[in-house]
Amino acid sequence: MASILLVEDDLTFSRILEGFLSKKGFQVTVNNKGKDGLKTFQSKAFDMVILDYRLPDTTGMDLLQEIKSEKPATPVVIMTSFQDIRTAVKAIKAGAFEYITKPVNPDELLMIVEQALKKEKRVEPVAPQVVTAQFVQGNSSLSKKLYEMVRLVAPTNMSVLIEGESGTGKENVARMIHQMSPRAKHPFVAVDCGALSKELAGSELFGHVKGAFTGAMLDKIGQFEAAHKGTIFLDEVGNLSYEVQVKLLRAIQERIIQPIGSTKEVKVDVRILTATNDDLAESVKNGSFREDLYHRVNEFKLEVPAVRERGDDLYEFLNFFRESANAELGKTVKGFDQEVITLFERYDWPGNLREMKNVVKRSVLLTTGDMIRLDSIPQEMIASVKDSAKQNTAPVYDLKALQEVQERETIMKTLQEVRYNKSKAARILNIDRKTLYMKMEKYGIE
Repeated sequence: MASILLVEDDLTFSRILEGFLSKKGFQVTVNNKGKDGLKTFQSKAFDMVILDYRLPDTTGMDLLQEIKSEKPATPVVIMTSFQDIRTAVKAIKAGAFEYITKPVNPDELLMIVEQALKKEKRVEPVAPQVVTAQFVQGNSSLSKKLYEMVRLVAPTNMSVLIEGESGTGKENVARMIHQMSPRAKHPFVAVDCGALSKELAGSELFGHVKGAFTGAMLDKIGQFEAAHKGTIFLDEVGNLSYEVQVKLLRAIQERIIQPIGSTKEVKVDVRILTATNDDLAESVKNGSFREDLYHRVNEFKLEVPAVRERGDDLYEFLNFFRESANAELGKTVKGFDQEVITLFERYDWPGNLREMKNVVKRSVLLTTGDMIRLDSIPQEMIASVKDSAKQNTAPVYDLKALQEVQERETIMKTLQEVRYNKSKAARILNIDRKTLYMKMEKYGIE
């Protein structure tokens, strides 16, 4: 029986979830405060955690980070309101397995729980494997340019830095590079650096020997050694500590690693692919990322566009996710009602492909007929599109209001162009960070 820790401050809602999950065969422990939940998590073993983002004594992000620092392999599902989608995307970046919006649909929750419990933990040692996967490339000009660059760089041995917003499919791009390279028959090993604590990152990447530190009961092969002759993909590489960056630089330069606690050096033949949704060049400037390492991982750079920039690719992605959801859920949904298509076209998809996959899968699950209709779409998503339409069409009668509308649009456009790097946005707008934050708060920009 799988054990689940539920941290939710709404007493009535927590009892409903506890009763539902218990009937489905799970052992559920409930805490109504974040700090109590953390103590409970530290006191016994849980197979997964379901966590409300808004808690009375702490934030869900802080609690998520504490849980991941304690046990990185434990899947954490975040519950959030639809208005906090951007925050939920940040939680995914910080290591959350998935997010679910309130009001929670029981079937959707059960599906995510079962997936989390079945999913192979990315931070556990992985056996070398040959990767085969399907990709949707798209036909927009941005997509064609991206995959033209992929085909150009894939046959080489160059280190590639893949940049793009969270949820845009950077790992899929990395897998395609691997599959189109001479290393395709050898391992592809993906490591989520954002889910690794500072203490475990060195061991995870380079391995350790028995007795190297407290809890090191056996020798462990690191991911670099597991990827020998293949490709290692380091997602959210900017999250690595300075000490691990030093070791990573040596591994890239000399193709030699040294397991923690060992005097033995191990030669490795790996290709390095990295990804980030931060501006690594900015991280170099502020001293959080080594400049020499930046140049090593950035021999070739790829930019993965956001969904809102990819035009007609939207329809390809929607149908791909619909067919995938049909296969996974045993459904035969044939398409999307025109009202739904129109809604999707107007929505800005802040969570990109990851959000789209979740929305489509949920809709397929809830659809009883052949077509996905508006009643299967989250109501908050519909409200978001309506609110956006009102803002865009609201008449402006005075000069001050017109200036504010233009200023808000300029700030929004700049933030999107720099992927919400506020320091860079402030420089481009020729204002200081404090002024930018004040204006963002004034205009309701998250």
